[in-house]
Amino acid sequence: MISPKRIFLSPPHMSGLEQQFVKEAFDSNYIAPLGPQVDAFEQEFAKEVDVKYALAVSSGTAAIHLALIHLGIQTGDEVFVSTFTFAASVNPIVYQKAKPIFIDSEPSSWNMDPGLLEKALNNRARKGKLPKAVIVVHLYGQCADMDSILEMCDRFEVPVIEDAAEALGASYKERAAGTMGYAGIFSFNGNKIITTSGGGMLVSNDVNFIEHVRKLSTQARDPAPHYQHSEIGYNYRMSNILAAIGRGQLKILYDRVRRKREIFNFYQKALADLPGIDFMPEAPWGRHSRWLTTLIIDPEKFGASREKIRVALEKENIESRPLWKPMHLQPVFNECEVVGGSVSERLFEHGLCLPSGTAMREEDLQRIIAIIKSFT
Repeated sequence: MISPKRIFLSPPHMSGLEQQFVKEAFDSNYIAPLGPQVDAFEQEFAKEVDVKYALAVSSGTAAIHLALIHLGIQTGDEVFVSTFTFAASVNPIVYQKAKPIFIDSEPSSWNMDPGLLEKALNNRARKGKLPKAVIVVHLYGQCADMDSILEMCDRFEVPVIEDAAEALGASYKERAAGTMGYAGIFSFNGNKIITTSGGGMLVSNDVNFIEHVRKLSTQARDPAPHYQHSEIGYNYRMSNILAAIGRGQLKILYDRVRRKREIFNFYQKALADLPGIDFMPEAPWGRHSRWLTTLIIDPEKFGASREKIRVALEKENIESRPLWKPMHLQPVFNECEVVGGSVSERLFEHGLCLPSGTAMREEDLQRIIAIIKSFT
C-alpha cells in the first residue's frame, strides 16, 4: 500500500533566483568562506530590515553567542530570557557560564510578559544584581511588546537582544522585528521563512559592536600580516555559497510572508468555528508573519487532545508538532529560576503547530483539515 505524500511542517521553498547567485559564486571561484556574496547579502539584508549593519554568521545560535560575548557576559552573570522558546535562545547563555532566568509569556502575543519582566527587574534592583542582558524571543512570527520591554530595560540600563529567528518579515509598529534592541538575530535554518540551509544574521545600529563581533566570528584575528590573536575567537562566519542562496531567498521574502498569512487564513476560516480551538492571536501592535500556524485545543470542548490530533496526522504522513516546551520544564534547566510559568505551560500542554509550508496546495490543506474535523 502506497503511503500518502508526506506533508512537512515548514520545508524549504526555493524561488529559482538562488541558482543565479550560486552560479556567480562558482564562476568567481569564491567557494571558501567569505566573498562578494556574503558582502552583498549583508548589505541587502540590512537594507531590507532598515538597520545600519548586518553580519552573516553560521547560525542564529552563533549570533546570540557573539552578542553575549561582546556584552561581557561571564561566569555567574544573570541573563533574563523568554521561557517559551527553543533551547537555542538559551544555550549561548550557558556557553558563557552565566545563569538564565526565565520569564513567562503573556496571553495576547504568547511572548515575554512585560509585567513579569518589570517584577523581575525590580526584584534584582533591590538585591543590587541586575541582569547583564535580556533576550526577548519573537515567537512563531510575532513580535513581543517591545515598547514596554525597552522602556523598562532602558530604565535599568540593561541591554536587550532580540531573538527574531522565527520572525523575519514581522513588524512592530512599522518597525521590523529584530531592529529595536541593542542587537537582533535571525535564523536561516531549513524550516525558517527564508533559508540558506543553515545560517544566521546579526544586526545592529552600533558600528563598534558589529566590527567587534565580526572579528570574533573570524577567529579574532588581529590586523597583522601574520596570524596574531589577542582574544579568543570563533569560526562563525557564513560561507559565500550559502550567502548566495540567501540573496535569492531574500528577494521573495514578502511573497513568502503573504503566502504564510494566506495559509493561516485558510486554516482559520475552516476551523475557527469548531468548539475548543483558538488560534495564536495577532497582537494589536504589529503584523504577524504567521511563520507557523499555531493553535490551542481545549480537549474537553473539542473532544480530543492536542496529542490525539498530532498522532492522527502523523498516521496520515503529516508532520505537526507541539508548541515549544518551556525552558523551565526542560531537564537541563530544571534548577533555573522562572518568573511565572503557568501561561507557557498551558500553551505547551494544549498547543499544536500545523503544516505551513509556502508550497502547499489547497488539497494539502484540505487533507489536514479533514483529519482535524474527523474528531468533532
